[in-house]
Amino acid sequence: MHTLRKGKADRSVLALVRVQAIPTHGVSGISEIEGVVMEIVITFALVYTVYATAADPKKGSLGTIAPMAIGFIVGANILAAGPFSGGSMNPARSFGPAVAAGNFAGNWVYWVGPLIGGGLAGLVYGDVFIASYQPVGQQEYP
Repeated sequence: MHTLRKGKADRSVLALVRVQAIPTHGVSGISEIEGVVMEIVITFALVYTVYATAADPKKGSLGTIAPMAIGFIVGANILAAGPFSGGSMNPARSFGPAVAAGNFAGNWVYWVGPLIGGGLAGLVYGDVFIASYQPVGQQEYP
C-alpha cells in the first residue's frame, strides 16, 4: 500500500501519476467515414431497442425485459464496433476522454455518427410504429 510520508508521496505513486496513458477513442483499421457509418448503425440499434422495449406507449412497461434487451444491445454493439471505432454510441462518452487528453483529432466521428443514428432511429420508430397506432381509450384501474 502506498503511503504519504511527511507531505511527500511514495516514489511508486509518483511513477503512476507521471504516466500519460489516458484512454481515448480512435478509429483503427477503418477510415473515419467508415467509423461514422459504424457509429450510425450501432447508435440506431441502441435507440431503436430503447424505443421498442422501454418507450413505446402502446406496449407499456415490459418489466425486466427492457433493461436486459438494452444491456444486451449495448454489449453486442461494443463487441461489434469496439475494435474498430470504440463503440461509443454516445458523444459524451468520447468527449470526456478527448478533453482529458487534450486531443480532439477525429472526435467529430463520435458526434456525427450517434446524432444521425439516434435521430434516424427516432424518426423511423416514431413515424413507422408509434404513428400507426390507434388511440387507446382511457383505462380505469380499481
